[in-house]
Amino acid sequence: MNIMISLKIKQLVESPSSGVIRKMFEEGAILKAKYGEDKVYDFSIGNPDLDPPAKVLEAIKETTAAESHLCHGYMPNAGYPETRKAMAEKTAKEQGVPVDFSNVVMAVGAAGALNVTMKSLLNDGDKVLVPCPYFVEYDHYIKNGGGEIERIKTKEDFSLDSAAFEKALNENGEHVAAVIINSPNNPTGRIYSEQEIDSLVQVLTAHGKKTGRYPFLICDEPYRAITYGKKVVSVFPKYEYSIIVTSFAKNLSLPGERIGYICVNPACPEAKDFIAAAIFTTRTLGFVNAPAFFQKVIAKSWNAECDYSLYEKRRNEICQVMDYAGLKYVVPEGAFYLFVKVPEKFGDDDMAFVNHLKKYNILCAPGSGFAGKGWFRISYCCSESTILNSREAFKKAVEEA
Repeated sequence: MNIMISLKIKQLVESPSSGVIRKMFEEGAILKAKYGEDKVYDFSIGNPDLDPPAKVLEAIKETTAAESHLCHGYMPNAGYPETRKAMAEKTAKEQGVPVDFSNVVMAVGAAGALNVTMKSLLNDGDKVLVPCPYFVEYDHYIKNGGGEIERIKTKEDFSLDSAAFEKALNENGEHVAAVIINSPNNPTGRIYSEQEIDSLVQVLTAHGKKTGRYPFLICDEPYRAITYGKKVVSVFPKYEYSIIVTSFAKNLSLPGERIGYICVNPACPEAKDFIAAAIFTTRTLGFVNAPAFFQKVIAKSWNAECDYSLYEKRRNEICQVMDYAGLKYVVPEGAFYLFVKVPEKFGDDDMAFVNHLKKYNILCAPGSGFAGKGWFRISYCCSESTILNSREAFKKAVEEA
C-alpha cells in the first residue's frame, strides 16, 4: 500500500516520545471523567492556572470595544509599530541596554518565535547546541530549519558545563550556528548563574574569533518573570550575537492566545540581516503576522503587576510531598516545574515509573521526553488540593514499586 503522508512525519508521530506530555494531559481528562477530578492528580502539562492580571483583562475589554476602520486588517509582518516599541521598552528594562523597535519582530508565541529564528539562521546541516534536559519541541523546531540538534550534558545539579560546550564547538568547527538556553529551565526550574553565562560567553567568543563564525546565543525566556529570589541574567551586555525569544503565555497566563516576540541584540553586527530574515520567514512559514488583537492587548498591558507567590507556595508544598514519599529532586529556582529522580528500583527507566504512577491516578511527564532519562517532571501550576491530596498516592506508589 502506498503511504500518502510524509514518512518523516509519520515516524515522528509514531515515536513513543512524540507528544508524550500532551498524551498525558489528554489521558488525564479521561481519568477525571472516570474517577472524579478530586481523585486524579494531574501534573502533566505546564498550563498556568493563575488568572491573567486585571490590567490585561481591562486591555482586552478596551480592545474589544474599539471599532476603528481596518482594526482587524493586515499590519506589517513584523507587527504593529506601537507593539514593537512596547516590546523594545520591555526588553531594554530586562537587558539594561537601549533597544529600538526595529530590533523586534512580533511572533505567534515563543514556539513561533523559535521556528522563525531557526529558519532565519540555519543552513542545512548546521548544528544547534542545547544543554540537557530541555524542552522537547526544540528538536522539531531545529529540524524545521534544516539543522541538527546536539545535546550538551549539564553538570549533576543541571548547571551549564562550559567545558562540554567548548568540546562540542571544537569538534564541529564552523558548523555550529547557535546555542539555545532556557532560563528558568523547563523541566528543571534551574536559573543559570552569571558565572555560568559568563563562562559560556567566553567559550562562544573564543570560538568566533578562531573560526570567524560567532554562534548566536538564543535565550528562550517565557518564564523569566517567574522566579523565587534569584534573577535571570541579562545577556545583551555580555554577548553581541544574542537573541531573546519569549511570550506572554506563562507570566500573564495567556498560553492559548499565542503572542510573543523576537528581539535581537542591537549591538549584533548582523542585526539588520537577521530582522529582515525573521520578517520574511514569519510570512513564508504561514504565520504572516502575530495575532492582531493580542498585539494591541499586550501593547497596553505587558507591564501588568503579577503575584507569583502562589507558585512559590505550591513549589514548597510539592517538595514536602516528595520528601514524604522519599523521592529526590532538584529545588526549582523559577518556572513551575519540579524534576524528580526515579526510585532506584526502576534504575533509569522513567517511562516505566511514570506508567506505574498511573495506577495511582498520578500523571507526570517522563524525563526521557526532555533528554533527562531517569527523572520525571511534575508541573505544579495546578490546584493546591491536587498537590496536597496526592501525598498518600505518591507515598503508596513508591512503597509498592
